[in-house]
Amino acid sequence: MITSPIYVRELPGHHRLEGGQCSNCGLRFFPQRMVCPGCRSREIQSIKLADTGKVSTFTIIRVAPEQFADQAPYAVGIVELDDGVRLMCQIADCDFEKIHTGMPVRMEFRKISEDGPKGIIAYGHKAVPR
Repeated sequence: MITSPIYVRELPGHHRLEGGQCSNCGLRFFPQRMVCPGCRSREIQSIKLADTGKVSTFTIIRVAPEQFADQAPYAVGIVELDDGVRLMCQIADCDFEKIHTGMPVRMEFRKISEDGPKGIIAYGHKAVPR
């Protein structure tokens, strides 16, 4: 995975777990968009999303894509934040046998991948048990 550092720096909401909320219909979403996926309004405001939630569904990745091969096996899931926004992320710091739907988690900003030993490091959010 090659990530442009300039592109990533231009997404400050990505680092602060910010999403969007439509001023017209109130829908919250992540990542932030220019157009509301619910009502197509362009009146979107930035909001800080909840940093806690619960696992809605998950799977264990045993045969990973090349850029994540050194991390396999690992868990990935859909997390529903306490404010209703859903996002997909890795579930970390937990035995696979202990992960279950409804498991309370908190979001942490961590290293996601690295493009080679001297490459660009990509950061993002991972869910960890509360």
